[in-house]
Amino acid sequence: MLILAVTSAPAPGSALDRLRAIPPEFWLRLGIAVVALVLLVVFLRKVAKMNKAVLTAVVFFLVTVVGFNWIYERNEPEWARPVVGFLAGFFPSKGLPAKSATSPAMAHR
Repeated sequence: MLILAVTSAPAPGSALDRLRAIPPEFWLRLGIAVVALVLLVVFLRKVAKMNKAVLTAVVFFLVTVVGFNWIYERNEPEWARPVVGFLAGFFPSKGLPAKSATSPAMAHR
């Protein structure tokens, strides 16, 4: 019985004390995440009611703009690098400036 009494004893700090120890930044971020989740659900419900042809055209336009930006600027995320690298051979890109072996200060001498 003594073991049962020791294991069921309350923790030194109450639950309210432990909640007060959590930094306010956490609560702010949690609140922002909850608001973002609610807005996402509202947005997805509105999208579900849209005309599918218009939705397809808008998504195609956005993917095309982002894709061509990645190909031209070569600033794609790591997961898209194989596809963008393949497509960059067919489409124009800004290209990276050639790095010279000498620094600009050494070139003027």
